[in-house]
Amino acid sequence: MPSASGTTPGKLPFVVWVLAAGTFLMGTTEFVVAGLLPELARDLGVSVSDAGLLITAFAVGMIVGAPTMAMATLRLPQRRTLILALSVFCLGHLVAALSTSFTIVLLARVVTALATGAFWSVGFVVATAAAGPHSATRATGVVIGGLTLANVVGVPIGSFAGQFTGWRGPFWALAVLSGLAAVFIGRFIPAQERRVEVPLRAEVRALRQGRLWLALAAAMLTMGGVLATYTYVTPLLTDRAGIPAGAVPFVLVAFGVGALGGTTTGGRLGDRRPTVTTITAAAATALVLFLMIPLSGNPVTATLLVFLMGLTGFTVNPVVTALAMRFAGDAPTLTSALTTSAFNTGIAAGSAIAGTALDSSLGLTGPPLVGTVLAALTLLPLIALAVHAPSRKGRIVARSSAPTQRRTPPSTTPGRAARRAGR
Repeated sequence: MPSASGTTPGKLPFVVWVLAAGTFLMGTTEFVVAGLLPELARDLGVSVSDAGLLITAFAVGMIVGAPTMAMATLRLPQRRTLILALSVFCLGHLVAALSTSFTIVLLARVVTALATGAFWSVGFVVATAAAGPHSATRATGVVIGGLTLANVVGVPIGSFAGQFTGWRGPFWALAVLSGLAAVFIGRFIPAQERRVEVPLRAEVRALRQGRLWLALAAAMLTMGGVLATYTYVTPLLTDRAGIPAGAVPFVLVAFGVGALGGTTTGGRLGDRRPTVTTITAAAATALVLFLMIPLSGNPVTATLLVFLMGLTGFTVNPVVTALAMRFAGDAPTLTSALTTSAFNTGIAAGSAIAGTALDSSLGLTGPPLVGTVLAALTLLPLIALAVHAPSRKGRIVARSSAPTQRRTPPSTTPGRAARRAGR
């Protein structure tokens, strides 16, 4: 029997998978630079740590772009917003591929990030609304799965191709594919006008909840811990573990497989046991990153730890994203954008601090140390969320009042109904 969202229980709407394809491209462009840092640095005449700023700049662009673009496009149709975002994304890659200036490439990355922020903030709202409250975490996991699949397929292929075509080759490919994706999304996303039933004041008012900010803090810290290490994983693998440069893309595949498994695990378990899932995964991430400091000198253990870093680190993402959306209730757009900003605040801060640690006396073990500290700090907001979670007695009372809720007048907004169901 179809659910309230118009889909068969246990089956996600096709639109969720379409949006996952879009995040695949955007995840590829965000992380492919990590596998191309030496080539970029040589071609643009900068140091490896300076080239790492291309990842930091992208994250900063998304920090600013996600909430700004979400509010700027609030009155636009969702489909038009997604197509416009992909078009700007395509243009940013064309500019970067044609430039010989590090500054221009850096600015192009920021513009591309603005478009990515707009796509993600709208995409998460579309996906969770289409899936319904009982499958929201799973739908979020699928959309984020496009990002993690990028680490399995897109990033390794981009890194491998960059060794033969130069770093510009993957950028040209991403420009072409994003143009095609704009056409594809224009074809399959329903042409529904965005009904602005929630004013901007309500969007801002939804941010007053302390639990929402705890979820955002957890999103920031967990991603910061993983990306602090991942940004500089290529020199760690080649110079410390002794892995040949040509084999690095295969290690990145291991990371991507782990990240995909983590996202799937979080999406499956997060609806039922969000507290246990997130706290266990965050603690495991801190342990894995810590072990990378003494054990990354061996190619086998280094590869295994890179895989585990993806598996444990990405388990937290879909759960805290879905929790943030649930806490926002009737005003999810700005919260969705701020969730994207939180992840990228962690990426920007983590990669920047890790770059400083890389240039210090810590050397190649500096980034994993930074990642360990950030991942351990993730436990603080997660434990606070667990402490402030509704009691079992409260949930039983809420269920016992269900008959009264079913008599709610038809004027009740879909957002409120979804929020009740989410409880």
